[in-house]
Amino acid sequence: MDKDEIHLHRLPAAAPWGPHADSDFHGVDFLPDDLSDVPDETGMRVNKKYSCLPAEEKGIHIINIRAIEDIGYDQHESTLLNSLSKNPDADCKYGLYFRDGKRKVDYILVYHYKKSSAGRTLTRRALHNDGGAKSTRQDPLPGKGVQMEMGESEPHADCHEDDKRFRREEYEGNLVEAGLELERDEDTKIHGVGFVKIHAPWNVLCREAEFLKLKMPTKKMYQINQTHGLLKKINSVIQKITEPIQPKVAEHKPQTVKRLSYPFSREKQHLFDLSDRDSFFDSKTRSTIVYEILKRTTCTKAKYSMGITSLLANGVYSAAYPLHDGDYEGENVEPNDRKLLCEEWASYGVFYKYQPIDLVRKYFGEKIGLYFAWLGVYTQMLIPASIVGIIVFLYGCATVDENIPSMEMCDQRNNITMCPLCDRTCSYWKMSSACATARASHLFDNPATVFFSVFMALWAATFMEHWKRKQMRLNYRWDLTGFEEEEEAVKAHPRAEYEAKVLEKSLRKEHKHKETDKEKLTWKDRFPAYLTNFVGIIFMVGLTFAIVFGVIIYRISTAAALAISATPSGRSSVRVTVTATAVIINLVVIIFLDEVYGCIARWLTQIEVPKTDKNFEERLIFKAFLLKFVNAYTPIFYVAFFKGRFVGRPGDYVYIFHSFRMEECAPGGCLMELCIQLSIIMLGKQLIQNNLFEIGIPKMKKFIRYMKLKRRRSLDHEEHIKKKQRYEVDYNLEPFSGLTPEYMEMIIQFGFVTLFVASFPLAPLFALLNNIIEIRLDAKKFVTELRRPVAVRAKDIGIWYNILRGIGKLAVIINAFVISFTSDFIPRLVYLYMYSENGTMHGFVNHTLSSFNVSDFQAGTAPNDPMELGYEVQICRYKDYREPPWSENKYDISKDFWAVLAARLAFVIVFQNLVMFMSDFVDWIIPDIPKDISQQIHKEKVLMVEVFMREEQGKLQMETWKDKDKKKGENCNNHSPRLSLSHSGSLSSCHSYPVDV
Repeated sequence: MDKDEIHLHRLPAAAPWGPHADSDFHGVDFLPDDLSDVPDETGMRVNKKYSCLPAEEKGIHIINIRAIEDIGYDQHESTLLNSLSKNPDADCKYGLYFRDGKRKVDYILVYHYKKSSAGRTLTRRALHNDGGAKSTRQDPLPGKGVQMEMGESEPHADCHEDDKRFRREEYEGNLVEAGLELERDEDTKIHGVGFVKIHAPWNVLCREAEFLKLKMPTKKMYQINQTHGLLKKINSVIQKITEPIQPKVAEHKPQTVKRLSYPFSREKQHLFDLSDRDSFFDSKTRSTIVYEILKRTTCTKAKYSMGITSLLANGVYSAAYPLHDGDYEGENVEPNDRKLLCEEWASYGVFYKYQPIDLVRKYFGEKIGLYFAWLGVYTQMLIPASIVGIIVFLYGCATVDENIPSMEMCDQRNNITMCPLCDRTCSYWKMSSACATARASHLFDNPATVFFSVFMALWAATFMEHWKRKQMRLNYRWDLTGFEEEEEAVKAHPRAEYEAKVLEKSLRKEHKHKETDKEKLTWKDRFPAYLTNFVGIIFMVGLTFAIVFGVIIYRISTAAALAISATPSGRSSVRVTVTATAVIINLVVIIFLDEVYGCIARWLTQIEVPKTDKNFEERLIFKAFLLKFVNAYTPIFYVAFFKGRFVGRPGDYVYIFHSFRMEECAPGGCLMELCIQLSIIMLGKQLIQNNLFEIGIPKMKKFIRYMKLKRRRSLDHEEHIKKKQRYEVDYNLEPFSGLTPEYMEMIIQFGFVTLFVASFPLAPLFALLNNIIEIRLDAKKFVTELRRPVAVRAKDIGIWYNILRGIGKLAVIINAFVISFTSDFIPRLVYLYMYSENGTMHGFVNHTLSSFNVSDFQAGTAPNDPMELGYEVQICRYKDYREPPWSENKYDISKDFWAVLAARLAFVIVFQNLVMFMSDFVDWIIPDIPKDISQQIHKEKVLMVEVFMREEQGKLQMETWKDKDKKKGENCNNHSPRLSLSHSGSLSSCHSYPVDV
């Protein structure tokens, strides 16, 4: 026997062998690789459980002896022997392959186990399936030999842990029966955590690819239609100009030829390009296939069925994930897609480049690829919107000195005395003191903002159409055309929670009526959950309104308190101080409630127990969007449409709790305050919640996990010198929690950009700057911070598209009302064309102010210091359209109010219908499918028909030749039977014709 095939372990001579202590064998110097070869004369009794596990590819045999595990071993001698042997981790590329270095790891299952208190495992336990599923079933199941022995050494082990172990054994056995190959590893740097590596062999991949109807490239290649003439020259010029901002990846280069794709079929394997079987199914496809098998495979212990999702939910397995392709940083790192993505996509240094969307799809799958493609299109479309918004803002800056209403407000010669802003403590004040507010309001309240609102409505419609066309191009490029059937099959798979609920119902029914029919959840079963959802959502919306009302009380009381300030500077800055502090409070509350509402929406969806993952996702999105929309926009809606509308008038104010007067808008209108509110909430939400939280929270979780593992990790020398396996490194990453949070923050931002854009033209610019960072931040998170998600096929962005369309339609209505009721655009138009004497805006400010006789103040509401301005005030002014005190119907609403209101309502109707019509016209005039893509799809269908026609013709030709051969053979047999008998070989050879199909 060769010495190299013996693995030496020196044991203490008097060590007992656990339950087999009565054995004559008390000390061992070495053990041969085949225990059956040991002669009987030695007196050694060999139990079958001490048989070796195959590890021939390492040149050594690992012997599974429980006694070594129980009594421990000399660590220094073992370390020395391991250092002399070849490093097995390098052969398997540190966890990317099985121990043989040939079979790739397609998926990882992670579980927790309790190790023996007397020592730790000797070596990595491995189960190799060289002989396929049949030979694997003859070997002990993964963990059976090892785990059962642990159970014997620990008779008082927790029954719950035993139950988990039995479930794992059955489930892994069923996986082996399904054709998968498994390998177990418990000797890792993460103590108490075991890993099951899963490999899908070629026959399983082919079977599942056919079952899932995966479109795979065939041998047939065809030329993609190219542009000609002027368009070709324009495209070449654009390519040369944009070359510096293109990512340096092969997948991003323009293609001139494309392989014809067809749903994989084992009967038609000759159609597909199988020249390289190792790369025919890429890692994304392999992990998807394995995940489908994991979902389909169940264990049926204790009369109920559990799939992988149920096993994860019950703690039988702690995690399940595919592996990343390798390291993305460090010296001597082999080139891989993850490293390439990190360099050309997930780096802030390439923020100016296009995204390598095809490579993202290749690595993460279509669903994540579509998200980043949509985010890229949205960010690109923000560029023209930002440019127009900057122009509108600059127009306001350029015309602020020519704005007659603000000039009249700032003119101290007008000597307009305004009524007090609060009772008793506030005194009369000059309108010229609000000059700064009036000038700032013009920056955002000018005729250009109306044009910008129309532009943004058309921009939203164009963006949606542009995305639909981009989506169709991606569907063609990614072979997703005709994907509906497969998608329905995926959606039909029931969730683990649904199966558990159905099982619980069937067990109750079986216990009562002894019936075992197939059960399902009805609306009666879900009625308590529906009621809880309704009450919960109403309560949360009411809570948001209550908080906004509380902030209103804060603003009113703080304004009254600051008005008592003796310093004139303090009084002049009351409005700015109150507005800024209230907005900051709103921002903090919004950020806090956003996190709370996200958790509540998930809990409300879970208690509904939706049947499929698709239903669960859609219901979760609806609830989360509803709550977060109300949370983010309620303070803005209040300022835009309610503040200053229900104030009353001097002498007859509206009070809250009989002591606080309702808020009034500034003399320049509420639009400036709306702009401040919108900008602070939008910027604060993006900077704090979207960026700091996305960076900080995952890093903090990663640090906490690292500290927990460090606390549990032993400090022996072997652990320090051993490099972590790929699956150990990925286990320490943050689990992927879905795309809902990513989409949600972008949808809320889209609302800020479109809903109130009339009051804040710079919103698209700030959204653009945020998204440039957001793309790279999300990319870095996906590549470096998260476990690799399971690739999910998707044809579109799902329900998010409908939400975007709804926000686009709502934006038209809201902007119409903002322009009509919040800004002074309509009153200015009415004054200019109905009341102006010289056709200019001179006298507009005086026209919008009504008069009040100070003698008509209610008792106890007049100012305590009426002489603060240095003279006695008889008449003060306030902003409203009411009759003067010398009129017969004093303080009644004047006819000017009704004229302005009619104009406002007319503008809303005209603006809404005109912009809606223009948006629908844009939607109609831009085709959803680009012409060249529709031609290519038609060309693919024609080519596929030709391929199958040729194949059918070949089959018919083959059958015809076979029939001819048969007839000729019969004729030969009839005329010369002896020749046929004696020269059958030569006759058969002369009737063979080569056929090339």
